[in-house]
Amino acid sequence: MSNVILEVRELTTKYITRFHEDVYAVDHVSLKVEEGKSLGIAGESGCGKSTLALSLMGYYFPPLYYTSGEIIIDGHNISGMNPDEVRKSILGKEIAYIPQAAMNALNPTQKVISFIEDVIHAHDPTKSKKEIYDMARSCFETVGLPAEVLNRYPVELSGGMKQRTVIAVSVILGPKVLIADEPSSALDVTSQKMVIKMLRDLMENGYIKAMIFITHELPLLYNVTDEIMVMYAGQIVEKGTAQEPVFDPLHPYAKGLMGSIIVPEQGLRGHKLTAIPGVPPNLKKPPLGCRFAERCKYARPECLTTSIGLRDAGDGRHYRCIFSEKELREAYKNA
Repeated sequence: MSNVILEVRELTTKYITRFHEDVYAVDHVSLKVEEGKSLGIAGESGCGKSTLALSLMGYYFPPLYYTSGEIIIDGHNISGMNPDEVRKSILGKEIAYIPQAAMNALNPTQKVISFIEDVIHAHDPTKSKKEIYDMARSCFETVGLPAEVLNRYPVELSGGMKQRTVIAVSVILGPKVLIADEPSSALDVTSQKMVIKMLRDLMENGYIKAMIFITHELPLLYNVTDEIMVMYAGQIVEKGTAQEPVFDPLHPYAKGLMGSIIVPEQGLRGHKLTAIPGVPPNLKKPPLGCRFAERCKYARPECLTTSIGLRDAGDGRHYRCIFSEKELREAYKNA
């Protein structure tokens, strides 16, 4: 029987602006990640991917606030926990995060080993310098970095080495779940391939049990993750296996997302590029109906006023649309 490491139930989080306006950047999101599996989250900039990543850790800083829902890591509900307790007992040990600007996450005035000592002592003050060095050396060797990197300053490292250093620091305490927020976006193709392989190796070697990989490049997830969720305006609009949203998207937004990028995968090469018209809705006052309706060329009048939840398409696949699967496929065929 599969073991669910992370389960999220109807999670809703919001930003409160300086004018006291609520912006629901994560709106009733549910997901599951099993041990040994990876989940990809895709969507355009501003759709709520990074906010979801921050929310999953249960560690909130204003202007981001927890509203409702549950976050359960390996059977422990961390929703509404005291921030200090979350920092001490959850972050880094139960769930870890690779930030979007990972290469800028290191302290430029500290050697790498000093930075690691601070991280580990925050969780376990009894660890000796030798124990920390041995832990770090083993972890760095796993990500392909020599031990001498530990005694260097960040300025002495290349971009790819910085990225691998941040990843190594993130997993050094053996977290159950690793959230990687666009870990390859600032790297060249060769370094991207190296980072992706490294993340897979970390799972295979037992440093992490499950992973969430966030990116705006939907096809990239096909080569990295087992399942994919597509986000739009704070909501999940499609869930499926890694193959389904890439090669057979159901939701019109997922369909448009795949049509707007060049894809080298066999079967998708040479397709005509199409842009998604319009802009995402203002989440201070989200639409009553489908949040993609104003940009959807298949929308009907009722789409603007009828709110709809995720529909079950069978075999674990879901999508958020007023159209049935048959109607969607017919519309795409005739487009």
